[in-house]
Amino acid sequence: MAAASGLTARIRSRLARLDGRGREPGVDLARGLAVFGMFAAHLLTTLPFDWAHPETWTDLVNGRSSILFATLAGVSLALVTGRTEPLSGTALAWARVRISLRAVCIWVIGYLLILLNTPVLVILPAYAILFLLALPLLRVPPVWLFAVAGLISVTMPFAVHAIDAAGHDGEIAQGVVLLLGWDYPFLLWAAYLIAGLGIGRIAFSRPLTALILATCGAFLAVVGYGIIGAAALLWPADPLWGAVLSSGAHSNGIGEAVGSGGVAIAIIALCALLCRTPVRWIVLPVRAVGAMPLTAYSAQLVAWAILQPPAGAYGSDLAAFRALEPFWPLTIATLVGCTLWTLLVGRGPLEWLIARIAGIGFAASASGSPDAAR
Repeated sequence: MAAASGLTARIRSRLARLDGRGREPGVDLARGLAVFGMFAAHLLTTLPFDWAHPETWTDLVNGRSSILFATLAGVSLALVTGRTEPLSGTALAWARVRISLRAVCIWVIGYLLILLNTPVLVILPAYAILFLLALPLLRVPPVWLFAVAGLISVTMPFAVHAIDAAGHDGEIAQGVVLLLGWDYPFLLWAAYLIAGLGIGRIAFSRPLTALILATCGAFLAVVGYGIIGAAALLWPADPLWGAVLSSGAHSNGIGEAVGSGGVAIAIIALCALLCRTPVRWIVLPVRAVGAMPLTAYSAQLVAWAILQPPAGAYGSDLAAFRALEPFWPLTIATLVGCTLWTLLVGRGPLEWLIARIAGIGFAASASGSPDAAR
């Protein structure tokens, strides 16, 4: 009886942490959806999207899942640096130290995952760089954050296109691409993180605010995929405008930036609304995944490295692994594993490790600061 009582108390305390004051269940839900969206993009063979054929609808995860992940990174930064009232002074300075240390850890984990040699474009190095780029913006008002995000989304596709057109030939260039995570070019992807930072700086989980955000996101999706995407089709063979205006997944065009950015905003807002209802308990397993996204994402790639067929050509490796139909086994294992870990242990193992490293590094830095000396 004592053991059972102790287990019950442990589970209750872990649930209190997951659903406690200071957490945003809608953000965890959106992160969980982003993780599973990336699972689907990696593990499912998808056909070009066509509204008339439901079997092609899985193509919606391509590109949009990783953009949602990047947008949520900005929301998370806002939540840990004061929410609607940004930190200032010494508190902000040390928050920047902790964020920098977390970024370094994420970059290292990303590089280690790249070394597994799975046919996946690992997002974590770019994710880490985006954290560092956001450091000067932590006290910028949300209206300006949204304005900057919008400006980047319509200008940086030209820069990305020019850099890509110059080519990445040679070992040195390929190494730089790898180290910078250029498959998710930070010049443009900063727009998603900055938009997320703006979302986190407003009371986005309030029903009216969430409805406004969802409406704005839907409007941006229509503009990006409808108007700008249609404009791109006017220059299908044009090496500049056809590429820069594109709304295709992973095109890094203006249409994709505006459209997929809008989708990310709408999903975050809708998840915030959903988690204001009892449904938040029904989706608890997905929220558990969203509470440890780095662990879930990394575990998927480690499992892939262990289970994948013998090495061969890039495309055949991907096709051979997808032929094993790994999506549902890995998805179910992730749901069950993250839920049990959340209820019995708490914070995800990689999340705990990074928090410890950042905390130790912060303590070491603070011990040499003038404030600490006083």
